[in-house]
Amino acid sequence: MSSDKKKIRFRHSIRVQLACIFILALVLVVVSSFAINRFFLQDYYVKNKTLRLERIYAQIDSVSGTGEDGNEAFAEECGRLVNDNNISAVVVNSSFEIRYSSENRSDLLISRLVWHILSNDEKKAPITGEDDGREREERPAHPEKILRQTDDYAMAITNDPMVSSQYIELWGILGSGDLIFMRTPLESIRENVSIANTFLFYIMAGCAAIGIVIIWFLSKKITDPVLELTEVADRMAHLDFDAGYEAKGKNEIDELGEHINELSVKLRQTMSDLQTANNELKKDIEKKEELENMRMEFVSNVSHELKTPIALIQGYAEGLKDNISSDEESRNFYCEVIMDEADRMNKMVKNLLTLNRLEFGNEEIKLERINLTELVKNCMTSSDIILKQYGACATMETVDNIYAWGDEFLVEEVFMNLFSNAVHYCSQEKRIEVSVKETGDKVRVNVFNTGTPIPEDAIPHIWEKFYKVDKARSREVGGTGIGLSIVKAVMDSLNNDCGVVNYDNGVAFYFELNKA
Repeated sequence: MSSDKKKIRFRHSIRVQLACIFILALVLVVVSSFAINRFFLQDYYVKNKTLRLERIYAQIDSVSGTGEDGNEAFAEECGRLVNDNNISAVVVNSSFEIRYSSENRSDLLISRLVWHILSNDEKKAPITGEDDGREREERPAHPEKILRQTDDYAMAITNDPMVSSQYIELWGILGSGDLIFMRTPLESIRENVSIANTFLFYIMAGCAAIGIVIIWFLSKKITDPVLELTEVADRMAHLDFDAGYEAKGKNEIDELGEHINELSVKLRQTMSDLQTANNELKKDIEKKEELENMRMEFVSNVSHELKTPIALIQGYAEGLKDNISSDEESRNFYCEVIMDEADRMNKMVKNLLTLNRLEFGNEEIKLERINLTELVKNCMTSSDIILKQYGACATMETVDNIYAWGDEFLVEEVFMNLFSNAVHYCSQEKRIEVSVKETGDKVRVNVFNTGTPIPEDAIPHIWEKFYKVDKARSREVGGTGIGLSIVKAVMDSLNNDCGVVNYDNGVAFYFELNKA
């Protein structure tokens, strides 16, 4: 795969997509958290301080009703509340006499209390509710943000012009009739918020960096099995069913991998079955073609072989009918020709039927232990008339009885075909030699006849139906060209060998059987 394709595949890989999704989600969470902290933390602090000031007000109000004897306990409780919450506070009675102050300069706090009382927009009078009837000059109100206002107290974010700072301030009246003023600097809140935001930024940036690295490696751990499954599927798509997924856990991907392994096994078995079926189909097609060729060849050969005897029979029969020869000797000759040709046709048909049964497996094979020596002797004895007719001499080496496994009828037919072939084609000395010998676990029957050797280029074809080396000679001796085909078919059905060997002075045919 080229580098460009690898880059494209990497950019579109599930690992990159998964990592980008998680990283984007992480960045959104970090940015959102920082933005929320940046814009809402101060308001949260202010609200928290507001609630705290209200709580302190309520606690001071609950202990403000003690008389002069309890003033020390009141001041002690106020000091504890103020110090614990880092606020400034002053409590005065209606005559502005100090009951408690957290600051050395109480006048600053009292002045702020007075300012708030005098700048009350709704009553235009001190929060005590007493109106002295004097007109008050209008004072410019300092910028402030009212946070809470009730009948007893009010809270606001204000600017103190004396110190140029902003505070969260609470002023009001207690149940005892005393006036109270509390405040906490807003600048400290802002400083805390700034420090918290800065700290949070570094923490989130660090966490984001670590998270990106972790996400990248985790995405690899998640996507590696997917990539492995992709490779397995790709190999299966190219008919490589040896590929398999090695499960490393029990999650959904591993379960999918196991299913793909099962699919691979089933596909391999299916492909094997298909290959087997395909081979069988090819064999059937080849066999059908072979049978068709054999049929056409058979029809052609039979037509050719029968054409001559039929013509002779027809010609001589017509001659007899037309009384071409009136003498008895001529008529007998015509009848003998007709009978010889009819006999030849009869033999041909019988041989063809036998060969057909053997080639198509319709001949029942019955294996038995036969005395091969005795069988050969008997066949030679029954052929004395043929030997005398052709003036040939047949001898057999004297041996003890030799036994072999075979079908006696078929073995006899094989020997008689070879022996008849030897008699018909015997020439020169007209000598035939037969031998039965044991060779290992086989028994070989050899039939030799003197005469002209078979041409080497014709030897591969002599077992074919209707093949004749010397057609004129075959016609003369009455051969049909089927005998050796029957020999070959019988030996194939017995799963044994047969063959021919050329010698300088003749030819030897042989066949073998399993020794019994």
